Amino acid sequence: MQGYILNTVKVKDEDLIVSLLTQNSLKTVYRFYGARHATINLGYKIDFEIERSPRSTIGMLRQVLHLSSPWLIDYHKFYLWQHFCKLLYQHLRDVEVLDSFYFEMLETASNKMTKQNPKRVLIESYLDLLEHEGRLHRDFTCFLCNQKVEEQVVLARGFLPAHPHCLSGKVYAETKVKALFEQRNTLFLEDEESDVLWHLIEEGL
Repeated sequence: MQGYILNTVKVKDEDLIVSLLTQNSLKTVYRFYGARHATINLGYKIDFEIERSPRSTIGMLRQVLHLSSPWLIDYHKFYLWQHFCKLLYQHLRDVEVLDSFYFEMLETASNKMTKQNPKRVLIESYLDLLEHEGRLHRDFTCFLCNQKVEEQVVLARGFLPAHPHCLSGKVYAETKVKALFEQRNTLFLEDEESDVLWHLIEEGL
């Protein structure tokens, strides 16, 4: 079985409770510190087995193999990746059974991270997530005054559109945000504009 480590919590001694995003679920397992297996680190993709015991309600993490990617040695990329994984865990933490979208989203993003700008990769992943969950607001109605947004747009957390006079923040041309939402591609954005979108993501998915 394969999965991405979205969260770890230290318990007694150096044991860990590990949350893993697999193809169709968010699994919580126990990892003994003394067990001989690969390093457990937030954001890693691993191959693993879960050992069940009638004496425990939580499975034991066994036979761990780290499935490394070449970009993991880039500190900046790995830092952003870990932060996105933390945010994704907070978003999914109360759900056990999932469709395959979330796992495949991380697979696609991981493959892109080698050659592409990490913030842009993760912004595009978030746009895909919003689209998948039906939260991408293409109608361009201001979430504060409920009136149509035209010409200039300010985006809030969740990429919710608003008027510049209703919400302070980076002002985007409406045409640029519409293209962003329709294509879910950041190619035409300036780096400063991408940075602002990343800071919105940091507020929560």
